[in-house]
Amino acid sequence: MGNSYLDTSLVDKAIKFAVDAHSNTERRGKKYPYIIHSLEAMEIVASITNDPELLAAAVLHDTIEDTNTSENQIRALFGSRIAKIVSCESDDPQINDWRERKQAALNKLKEADRDSLIVALSDKLSNMRAIWRDYQSVGDDLWKIFHASSKDDIAWRYNELVRCFNPLEETFAFKEFKNLVNSVFNSNQ
Repeated sequence: MGNSYLDTSLVDKAIKFAVDAHSNTERRGKKYPYIIHSLEAMEIVASITNDPELLAAAVLHDTIEDTNTSENQIRALFGSRIAKIVSCESDDPQINDWRERKQAALNKLKEADRDSLIVALSDKLSNMRAIWRDYQSVGDDLWKIFHASSKDDIAWRYNELVRCFNPLEETFAFKEFKNLVNSVFNSNQ
């Protein structure tokens, strides 16, 4: 018996756009194509909802922040809802100081709607999975690839993210995220 028909045109369009936008870029410190992270974020959203706009926003979540794509381009191609969610996931490039930039992003998340939180959680869970794997492998040498000044700064940010994502506490993704944050940053290893 074959798979059932599902209109995937919006998700397909977003995947193609994200693949092109992130082409020839490496995930920092990973030596694999950046798009893998975007696709994993989309897969995490799929564990929470089948909403095609949230799936599309997840795969597009880093296009404004990490490529030459503008919010207006996302809006024109994918609509206002997706553009708003992707924009919520984008750090303010005008803020140079790492901690100030991350605090501004946290402040946005504290005011974000559920849809934006779902996409942001998917991004941060993908990041946290990679951090956990790498930490098991290389230990404290891992922190050298980050723009933050120390593991304590990164721990501060991820513990704050757990608080921001608390409205999603019923999801498996939130539970996994919180467990990984606690494992890496809050246990005495």
